[in-house]
Amino acid sequence: MSEVLARWNQLPALEAAQEILPCCGSVAWARAMSARRPILDEATLLAGSDEIWNHLQTQDWMEAFSKHPRIGERKAPQAASPLSASWSTQEQKDVAAANADVLSTLAKANSEYEQKFNRVFIVCATGKSSSEMLDTLYHRLQNDDATELQAAAEEQRKITNIRLQKWLSA
Repeated sequence: MSEVLARWNQLPALEAAQEILPCCGSVAWARAMSARRPILDEATLLAGSDEIWNHLQTQDWMEAFSKHPRIGERKAPQAASPLSASWSTQEQKDVAAANADVLSTLAKANSEYEQKFNRVFIVCATGKSSSEMLDTLYHRLQNDDATELQAAAEEQRKITNIRLQKWLSA
């Protein structure tokens, strides 16, 4: 068992939920993860996270989505924890290097997405270029609301898994 998990397993439930919250952003997810302790290894942690995430209510997904900055923006929302904001910066590092025209196009596409779906565009940005994310955004703008909600939830699941792995290695 990792040192992080061993320590986390010993924390009081609310403290454990608070510690893991930046990995996802949903309080319901964090509390459910805390309730699953003890968790003995990374595979169990990730499988449990996926199971919990896939059974949350839409409002819990929306809470997690609200903790993300727009793709191409450097400032995280006020609701994001400092750790979550730091991870977002790392995840979007390839976008940060984009030229002003690409950033402007991303801003316009983000706005169009938010007008259509009433939420921030969520994509697992790790390892993706700004043009890949822009292509994904344009593609997903063609979705209906239900399809897009599922696509966003799947992207958030991927982000959460990456962040859980970062948390474990901290």
